[in-house]
Amino acid sequence: MAIHPLTPLTEDEFRATAAILRRDQGLDGSWRFAGIELAEPAKTLVKAWKAGDAVERSALAVLWNRESNEAAEAVVDLTGDAVTSWTIVPGATPNFTVDEWHDIDVAMKSHPDVRAALAERGITDMDLVLFDAWTYAKALMPPQYADRRLGWCDIWVRKTPNGSPYAHPVPGMKLIVDMNTSELLDIERGPDPGMPEVKGEYVPAEWGGEQRTDIAPLQIVQPEGVSFTLDGEELRWQKWSMRVGFNYREGMTLHAISYDGRDVAHRMSFAEMIVPYRDPSFEHVRRTAYDIGEWGLGFMTTSLELGCDCLGEITYLDATLHDTQGEPFTIGNAICIHEEDNAILWKHVDEHAGAEVRRMRRFVVSFHATVANYEYIVYWRFYQDGNIECEVRATGIMVTTPYDAEAGAPRTGTRVDNTTYAPIHQHFIVARLDLDVDGPTQTVLEVDSEVVPVGPDNPHGLAVRTVATPVRSEAESGRDFSWERQRGWKVINPNATNAHGDHPAYKLVPSASIPSLMEPGTPQFERAPVIGHTVWVTANHPEERWPAGAYPTQSTTDVRGMSEWVADDEPLEDADVVLWYVFGIHHVPRPEDWPVMPADTVAWWLKPFGFFDENPSLDVPPSPKMSGSCCADGECTCSH
Repeated sequence: MAIHPLTPLTEDEFRATAAILRRDQGLDGSWRFAGIELAEPAKTLVKAWKAGDAVERSALAVLWNRESNEAAEAVVDLTGDAVTSWTIVPGATPNFTVDEWHDIDVAMKSHPDVRAALAERGITDMDLVLFDAWTYAKALMPPQYADRRLGWCDIWVRKTPNGSPYAHPVPGMKLIVDMNTSELLDIERGPDPGMPEVKGEYVPAEWGGEQRTDIAPLQIVQPEGVSFTLDGEELRWQKWSMRVGFNYREGMTLHAISYDGRDVAHRMSFAEMIVPYRDPSFEHVRRTAYDIGEWGLGFMTTSLELGCDCLGEITYLDATLHDTQGEPFTIGNAICIHEEDNAILWKHVDEHAGAEVRRMRRFVVSFHATVANYEYIVYWRFYQDGNIECEVRATGIMVTTPYDAEAGAPRTGTRVDNTTYAPIHQHFIVARLDLDVDGPTQTVLEVDSEVVPVGPDNPHGLAVRTVATPVRSEAESGRDFSWERQRGWKVINPNATNAHGDHPAYKLVPSASIPSLMEPGTPQFERAPVIGHTVWVTANHPEERWPAGAYPTQSTTDVRGMSEWVADDEPLEDADVVLWYVFGIHHVPRPEDWPVMPADTVAWWLKPFGFFDENPSLDVPPSPKMSGSCCADGECTCSH
């Protein structure tokens, strides 16, 4: 049966990919699969596809050899049952995997040197110990191990079997490990201020506090069912339609997004998440995570639960991924789909006509990833007036560290418990936005508001105007947010006009735009210069997916990343372009973030700007009230 070209790989296709590679390449047991995903067809083929058309299916695979430490990229033609491309990638270190993370934890628990070192600290129950493996930047790797797939481990100790895994760090001790062999290479020592007693528990049975009792049940019901449809991976809600994808690296992806049959975006996703800890101490100098490139949001995705993660009339989508042997597994309820009420959409009260009010409803597609101690919940929200909102909530448990009471807490963090601080850190997220506003070619305009000088035509200095500057080529593509100029970016279709003679557009309305606060030339900035600007614009090439480089694990620069993409200075006007938006959280920890962090929320918008000739939500009907409709019968009963 014919399927859509963007349908994610099935269990059978994952197995076939691994089997074909083993057969055609003669792979032995030392090869492992870091990632397998659908090789998405070219945009032109996807747009030309019609229901019932045959689809040729291919998979992309990233592998590494645990004996030689070689990395390879492969393309497998699943329709033709053959490997069509096999490339060894010198110097590349593929992403770490969940399998390896667990292998290291098991190996270190039984290692005699590790057990002896912990016994010196009075820690003997290995069932309470967690060895948390992290990746390295090449510049920070011990040079004698630079040719290895190298990891380092934090060590944590639970107070009880069900206690918080991240409440009690073992300070002054890091393990250096070979991820290929699960070998302990070194135990690095640093300052040891001891392990103070802290109030680090959050599970009710461990925390010991009383739960609130003044919360009445809250139920969200839709007695007549939902007003969206899900056909395979295709979603339709009111005038919106889109397709949902999923892969090991990006997690959830959205495709073929349109409003009332008009193209808005071809593909939207998160392409990288960079979390540098801004503390140079022994405990944190190595600690920079590339959660997408080094681990994969898909691999970190967890199942959602009705009433806990999602509330109301919920539809779920499962996701299928694979382990390092290429064997598939299913993440049940990986994606949550539902509608929400969101207060007032529009309203006006008139003394003659009465009141007209419409409630806002939005359509939400979301997923959740547990990345070690942190949790990320990603919401894409679609509104009746054509707006798109992207929201990220970060919660979980902060990394904390004991400090010497006489020296005092470092200024690079915040005291959150007894002689314990949490370091300042940043969460940079890079959204990849392939917008197709009413067509395949676009121009990106940087739009500023500016004050008109006082003069004969502006005697009171009231005039403010907007100035639009096109991003003409990739040499100009790194753009910065400006609060003083209320800067935004419009993606226009230069080949179409609306009823007012202007080009239809969608505008990126930025928020949570944070500066890198890094000097050029420093190791972490060299790995990800994409964080040096708020917005980038590039010519659309399907292979240009990873802005901090294809292989950020153990990287020194963003090889095959943003720096290389813009170096050829391709023209960007009236072209198929990609908008890259860098946003995030500058997290100066609070005591209120401990022992578990209330969700820190950031959001930004894509707003239609001349895409419609008038308010597109005029046709939204009034909501019913107890009798009749809400002030829509000419006799207003609302209070003035």
